[in-house]
Amino acid sequence: MTILSTIRDCLDALLHPSARYDVLARARHRAFIAPRLLGSLTAFAAFPVYLAMHGAPTALGVTAFAWLIAPILLSWFLSRTGRYEGACLLSSLTFAGLIMTLASVTGGIGSFAAIWLVVVPMEAAISASRRVVAFASALTLTCVSLLIVLGHFQLLPATDVAPDLRAVLTAFGVASATLYAAGLAFGAELLARTSASLLYVEEERYRLLAHNMSDVISRHHRNGAVRFISPAAEALLGASASRLIGYGLFDRVHVADRPAYLTALSDAARGGEAQSVEFRLKRDVIRGREAGQSGQVNFIWVEMRCRPLEQLSPTSKTSEAEVVAVMRDVTDRKNQERALDLARAAAEQADASKTRFLATMSHELRTPLNAIIGFSEMIMQEDALMLDATRRKEYAQLINDSGQHLLSVVNGILDMSKMESGNFEIMPEPFAPRAALINCCNLLALKARENCIDLVTRVPDDLPVMIGDPRAFKQIVLNLVANAVKFTERGGAVTVSAAVDSARLVIRIADTGVGIAADDLKRIGDPFFQAGKTYQRRHEGTGLGLSIVKSLVALHGGDMTVQSRVDEGTTFAVTLPLTPQAAQLSSNIATLAPPARPATPEQALQVKKSA
Repeated sequence: MTILSTIRDCLDALLHPSARYDVLARARHRAFIAPRLLGSLTAFAAFPVYLAMHGAPTALGVTAFAWLIAPILLSWFLSRTGRYEGACLLSSLTFAGLIMTLASVTGGIGSFAAIWLVVVPMEAAISASRRVVAFASALTLTCVSLLIVLGHFQLLPATDVAPDLRAVLTAFGVASATLYAAGLAFGAELLARTSASLLYVEEERYRLLAHNMSDVISRHHRNGAVRFISPAAEALLGASASRLIGYGLFDRVHVADRPAYLTALSDAARGGEAQSVEFRLKRDVIRGREAGQSGQVNFIWVEMRCRPLEQLSPTSKTSEAEVVAVMRDVTDRKNQERALDLARAAAEQADASKTRFLATMSHELRTPLNAIIGFSEMIMQEDALMLDATRRKEYAQLINDSGQHLLSVVNGILDMSKMESGNFEIMPEPFAPRAALINCCNLLALKARENCIDLVTRVPDDLPVMIGDPRAFKQIVLNLVANAVKFTERGGAVTVSAAVDSARLVIRIADTGVGIAADDLKRIGDPFFQAGKTYQRRHEGTGLGLSIVKSLVALHGGDMTVQSRVDEGTTFAVTLPLTPQAAQLSSNIATLAPPARPATPEQALQVKKSA
């Protein structure tokens, strides 16, 4: 093994750099160089023996030995240039010339050496080059034809060989040619086995990649039909690769995405450029992975990059262009993009709300401040204006009303801030909801009469006692009823009703007012949101009232719904539990400091302005 390894290393050192990193090319170059070096070295070794036995060689003998030594020059040519096909052509030419020379001096076409002409194309076949084989075959036929012609016209030198010796030489020629052909056959088999081994290694390498890649590799016709798809499709789609062959994959593409899918494949097959497309694929539910979802349609987002399939040889080209594609799951990325879009929309909405809030607050603060400053200046100049006591009292009342309005605006903002931060204070206790409802309606009855609005209260006498924060309860009712009165035109009606439904108190406030547009209904309860355009409002308010109501209802474990039609009216329905869970209430209690309550009906009346 050491000697063989040393010989192999010496041969590898003679190889051209272009053949050292290709196993098959290295084997071909090694198979070409090794026998020619061995033959040439053998001729060198035999030449001194020939001189000792026969003396000085004739011109023919020198030519024969020179020709036997020539293969070492072919080995040097291949080692220096790496041109394997050119070396094979020169080898066929040298080999045929040697045989032609021996045959011409030993009897022509009937010579024992003529049989070796058959070996020339066989030796060229190892090169795996059609051009070399064709050249060697043509060269052999030329040599045979030339020997026949020369022999027919008796242009070859005469030979006087005994019949017995001729028979021996013929047998030697056939046997040696047969042995050489056998050696060529074994060499060809070795090269074929090496090629098959390399092919198997490459197949295993690509099979390993195909089985272990998370991306799916597929081969398509331009019409979308699948010819091959890697096993990774089973993990991606929950279906075996055999079910996706043909139009199995196309049938799983979402109907809305099929045009984009087919367009990408067609453009890649026709245009020669790589295409990229994202679409949805139906995924089978895998048992044990998504238990409880059997029968549900589950779509995932995939990104497919496709490009035209390059044909390995002209003979392998098909009449229809094909495309190779790589698909990967991008569902998580799509979900992140969707989340970013939602966050961006929320940020834009918050920015718009801030703008509306600033516009609204500039109005809500400027109007009462102007009134306070204006009427206070008039009181300061009472001597010049000759104001009587009645007028001064009226101005003082207007200043007080404006200050109360400013206080209610600030209180609404503070309450909303506390609710959003989770620090709003509520104190649950038993109270009678009927008395609270009637009290709130009485507080707003004067405002309703001033606007010629009929305020109707329908509260049964047997309403049970409930547990909650009575201050928050009154604020809920006051804000809703005040909103109803505010947005109801003269001659309209506001109806307040209550009922018990399955241990829950249901309060409904219905009006015949201006109503709310369908686009604005879904945003009712957002902080600072007001239905309609900011600069087209006919009613004052900061847009915090309904947001405070929504938060207070949620703190009590209830819910609020709204139904409305423009120019027909609005109905708010608030559902509150009569006996909420203690854990739900305790989680909403920050401190037990007693809340401030409206001291007078006028103060309570101002609470509705925060809506």
